[in-house]
Amino acid sequence: MKRMDVVKKNDQWRAESRGRAVPGTSAPRKTEAVKKTAQKAKAAREPVSVRIHKENGRIQEERTYPRGADPRKSRG
Repeated sequence: MKRMDVVKKNDQWRAESRGRAVPGTSAPRKTEAVKKTAQKAKAAREPVSVRIHKENGRIQEERTYPRGADPRKSRG
């Protein structure tokens, strides 16, 4: 499963995959970057795990697209 991480770099929020920036996901606000990353994940051919990080780098939330590809039964 492919993974994207939404992280803050300098003054921008963006998605990264394997340490590289994902084009078209950069934004000044976290919510905008999450929306852009979700659109990219939904359009991907394979399941994608999106980890949303806090400013301090800790994981705040994890989402799987499509939802049916979630590896475990969970409420979140």
